[in-house]
Amino acid sequence: MMVLVPGDPLRPRRPDEHFAAEAAAARGAALEVAVIDHDAFVRGGDHAAAVARVPAGRDAVYRGWMLRTEEYAALATALAARDVVLRTSAEQYRRGHELPGWYATVQAATPETVWTQGAERSDFDRACAVLRSGPAVLRDYTKSMKHHWHEAAFIHDVADSDTAWRVASRFQQLRADDFTGGFVLRRFESFTGAEARTWWIGGVCWLVTAHPDTPGEQPPADLDPTAVAPLIAELGLPFVTADLVRHTDGRWRLVEIGDGQVSDRPATTPADALITALHTAAG
Repeated sequence: MMVLVPGDPLRPRRPDEHFAAEAAAARGAALEVAVIDHDAFVRGGDHAAAVARVPAGRDAVYRGWMLRTEEYAALATALAARDVVLRTSAEQYRRGHELPGWYATVQAATPETVWTQGAERSDFDRACAVLRSGPAVLRDYTKSMKHHWHEAAFIHDVADSDTAWRVASRFQQLRADDFTGGFVLRRFESFTGAEARTWWIGGVCWLVTAHPDTPGEQPPADLDPTAVAPLIAELGLPFVTADLVRHTDGRWRLVEIGDGQVSDRPATTPADALITALHTAAG
């Protein structure tokens, strides 16, 4: 298995500083590491040149910055021209990265959710009508703006269509060109404590960590990811993360799934813990 990481923008032959520890851990585990030009896929550069330093004829796992689905597909195509196969295909990446790809499978364990295709007001109003009334949390297919909670994430009542649309408009303004897919409305549920991030490789939970937003708050001892294991296994995806948080009624709820290649590792989890999990799972 080879690990691909983005290059440093100023020193493109070196790993980006954010992923340097994982690159070093991979080399320490006798894994091959190659650097790619992430920006070429995001900004429309030369894709062949972006992967020119990747040795041919390998299978690979990417650990890097988030890519849109079409950008990841372009990366997979450029690598395939060098006979390099990503362990997560472009279609698998889409299903793990975008909420509509995973919601139906885990519906029983996650808040009720509806979404639009695109950003038209009429479609947004119809989505609100499905939830009928009550509070909701807004996001798009890949990301929320939870750090702008009151202005661009939390909708007090989906039945108040004008106020809800103001939140949606502000969300789209803040996301700008990063807005992905459409609006997603998730019924608000009351949670307590910090989220925990679980890391799944081949449908098996290999690692439980703090969430990157709260790296100092370690998961409680009673967190048992086996409760969602059948759902994650049913997804059939090679490498994903699942974020769990405790509901005020005591249940653990699944609030996010992401492709593991672009899921951030909390600063309190050593890089070699993740690399060891990937290496061991690969056999």
